[in-house]
Amino acid sequence: MVSSTLLILNKIEYNIVRMNFSKVVLVILSGALLFLSACNNSSEPKVVTTDAVNITATASENKSDPGSQPQFSFAVESHDFGKITQGEKVSYSFKFRNTGGSDLVIAEAHASCGCTVPQYSRAPIPPGSEGLIDVTFDSDGKSGKVEKTVTITANTSPNTKVLKIMAQIEVPEEK
Repeated sequence: MVSSTLLILNKIEYNIVRMNFSKVVLVILSGALLFLSACNNSSEPKVVTTDAVNITATASENKSDPGSQPQFSFAVESHDFGKITQGEKVSYSFKFRNTGGSDLVIAEAHASCGCTVPQYSRAPIPPGSEGLIDVTFDSDGKSGKVEKTVTITANTSPNTKVLKIMAQIEVPEEK
């Protein structure tokens, strides 16, 4: 009886050691695969877009000659749509000129809320050339006096410009 119990205990011990060894091998193989998949030595060239440009650094690099930096010059920086009916979509184009000495690149234009959508050219604007920031406002669900802003980030100094739109939204009478 004692010898059969020892034999059973021996087999259990052997199976436990074998299971632990399998787990160790599995962990080592998993780690090796993770390491190899993380090291992607692709020879393909990386594409960098203007969105990846650090706009603040670009604008501040050449402080010795401010005239060589790109510069926004807007005809107007705010627009009042006046009275509009709730649910109406209205648009306005903010016209600007690059009055600086190098290409102006707009990295981002974002609105203060989802009801306002700005659109702009991703192409660089050469010195002396004009550009547009098109802003569309959806008055659905809004009422009364509203003011919304669009913040533009570019390689200018300062690197942001805030445009403003306003409207008086009237709720139509129910029939």
